[in-house]
Amino acid sequence: MLGQTPEEAFANPGIERDVLTSWEHFLSGTGAGGRVVRPAINDSWLRSQKSAVDYRRSQAPMPMNDERLHCLLDKRTRLVHAGASTMALARDYMRETGTVMVLTDVDGIVLRLEGDTKLALRNAVEKTHLLPGSNWSETTCGTNAIGTALETGQAIQVHATEHFCSGIQRWTCSASVVRDPIDGAVIGAIDISGLSDSYGRQALALAISAAARIEAQLLQMELDARYRLLDQCFWMLPPSDRHHAVLFDSAGRPFKANGEMAQILRDLGAPHSQSSFPLLGSSDDRPWNNLRPAWIKEEWLRPVAYQGEHLGTVMVAPKPAVSSRSVSPPAQGDARAFTNIIHSDPKMHAVVEKCRRVGTTAAPVLLLGETGVGKEVFAQAIHSASPRRSGPLVVVNCGSVSRELLASELFGYVDGAFTGARRGGMAGKIEAASRGTLFLDEIGELPLDLQPMLLRALENGEISRIGETAARKVDFRLVAATNRDLQAEVDAQRFRKDLYYRLAVVPVIIPPLRERRDDIPLLVDQFVAQAKSRYGLAGRRFAPEVLECLRHYDWPGNVRELRNLVENLLLTSSGDPIEPSDLPDTILRTEHSREPGLSLAESAERDLISRTLRSCNGNVTATAAALGLAKSTVYAKLHRYSIRVDPSSAGLVR
Repeated sequence: MLGQTPEEAFANPGIERDVLTSWEHFLSGTGAGGRVVRPAINDSWLRSQKSAVDYRRSQAPMPMNDERLHCLLDKRTRLVHAGASTMALARDYMRETGTVMVLTDVDGIVLRLEGDTKLALRNAVEKTHLLPGSNWSETTCGTNAIGTALETGQAIQVHATEHFCSGIQRWTCSASVVRDPIDGAVIGAIDISGLSDSYGRQALALAISAAARIEAQLLQMELDARYRLLDQCFWMLPPSDRHHAVLFDSAGRPFKANGEMAQILRDLGAPHSQSSFPLLGSSDDRPWNNLRPAWIKEEWLRPVAYQGEHLGTVMVAPKPAVSSRSVSPPAQGDARAFTNIIHSDPKMHAVVEKCRRVGTTAAPVLLLGETGVGKEVFAQAIHSASPRRSGPLVVVNCGSVSRELLASELFGYVDGAFTGARRGGMAGKIEAASRGTLFLDEIGELPLDLQPMLLRALENGEISRIGETAARKVDFRLVAATNRDLQAEVDAQRFRKDLYYRLAVVPVIIPPLRERRDDIPLLVDQFVAQAKSRYGLAGRRFAPEVLECLRHYDWPGNVRELRNLVENLLLTSSGDPIEPSDLPDTILRTEHSREPGLSLAESAERDLISRTLRSCNGNVTATAAALGLAKSTVYAKLHRYSIRVDPSSAGLVR
């Protein structure tokens, strides 16, 4: 098969009867296919016979049960997602030709099927077991496009009597393998199947094109996942003077290190011939077991997940020359946890030191601050500094899903708890955070009826899954964050007072960027370095005038907005250094509109109040609520900055 020409991949329907005669001779032992049967088919018949496939088979084995199929789909989730959009694009073709498109994994198990729904074809599909969860490998069903493509690693058409099993010879199918875009390994197949009268050469071309499209989407998904992994674990990476750090992607492939990758792996004792470590790609709660390579110690490894997706693994190991005494014991936390929070401002320094002290305890922490100030970065650092840092850091955004989904995500559910519940039930994120840290972002969005359940977990260390009466013990450290004024939410009876006091054992107010403007040049340097590493960019500088403009800007999106701007300028501007003319108009207008007599902070505050008042149509009560200030305070500031409201139009007059 390695020497197969493209033309040999196509079937010839005009010799169907001759192929049938050759197949009969083959089974009787009187001869092989000769020149009538393509070498690829003849070789497959030989393999099928050697595998003791019953040539009288008329269908694949019964599909696996729903529970096993759900587990498999979870394991192959990226392949399924990449295949779904590609298969949707081929619906019109399949409707016109009376065919179905089938996506399988590397073992020939059908993951997804889509296509023509006419009764005759649907009945044939069901009768033949061409269904999700069925096995169409060559060793199970003999010569067929899916199994033979997977066996040989090449695209192929199998038409009618070319099938090894007599009961499948009423079909024609065309399949191409799907390869991992990173290492080229075969990970599945895409197949177009129909009854034998649906034969068309174009079906194989479409299968090959679909496989290429799926591989392109897989590549983009893998790159996106690696970027998210870098974002999530940048704070974990230690200085390279005493430690080796290696990042493994979700398949267990090392792709980034704080030094020369091959040398680091050699230092740690990795086999020279091994380039990937699949066990590190597991997304199970306990991904490392007795089969873990002997040269990897479990305490070196930290899984990284975001919103339920296993992104990969960080391995941090001491360099061989460093004594084990230099590695901090878990109970003392990680002294480097906060080194990646760049700052020089005294107010920010006080916040970091407060978090550093409380990080070594088990006390709940409530992070308060505007959107984009870096609350999740602080949560990650607190976890890394804690005695629980070897456990998971589980992140849940309380404002990103509906009440029903949030309840099941946090607390889990039992089998049959609701329509669509996974068979066997599912553990929630609170259970997943066992012996680790649970970070509840946007805690102010937590629905009122779920708040007593969270309070019970904090007070008693107990939860009950949805649909369950028995209590389960849980052991986790809570870090919560919000940009809301929770005290005001309590006063408005939108947040429980008892939960608020339980959360606010250690409240930490992270200052907005406009209150730490001297940190902006340091942050710009950090974001430039990160962007160079992430996007492979050349070194670029920011002109002093640009940094001055950035210092004067209000930064409503705070550090996140600054990072996005830096990356945008590095990617879209061409000059070196980057000049003020490269800046967006919003920042330049702020620089030009500064009024004399006001400090930088006062000017920023005046602009914020003006914009908020305008967005609230001049309503001072709504403006005060939006800013988290008392109404009397807003009136005082309106007077201080000579901002007034035109009552006739509810518009702002300056």
